[in-house]
Amino acid sequence: MHVFAVPLPPASALHARRVRGDFLDFYAVDAEMTPRQAAEIITDFPGWARFLLVIRRVVTAPFGLDNDGPDAADRVGIFPVESEDEGELIAGFDDKHLEFRVSVLRDGGRVHLATWVNPHNLGGRIYLAAIMPFHIMIARNALARVAAAPQAVA
Repeated sequence: MHVFAVPLPPASALHARRVRGDFLDFYAVDAEMTPRQAAEIITDFPGWARFLLVIRRVVTAPFGLDNDGPDAADRVGIFPVESEDEGELIAGFDDKHLEFRVSVLRDGGRVHLATWVNPHNLGGRIYLAAIMPFHIMIARNALARVAAAPQAVA
């Protein structure tokens, strides 16, 4: 269940969003499942990660940051789905301090998880720096859970 740090696969729609100053990270595991199946596992956070999200909610509430995102008919966990095809699911939303999207992509027997963040201002850059260690732990744990799950491609 090794989690690999990898380049963003060429097929990812996140390439179209990239601009100078953005944050991007990419991880992958060997797994055979659809992006939707993997995204459901990834966003089913373990208790310790849910606790961190509660702390985030409390700390960011005075700043008026959005903790739930816009209403959406289709969500994976807390994230509204922006787009989905057989190879990639992209979810996330824009807030006043930053825009973020996560991509769950299936490519070559691997499931990839990429996170793209575009900070809008100093507050967005400070927020990103503050959550980065937790983001890395959550992302790597999420993919380890994907690798450990029963493999089921539809």
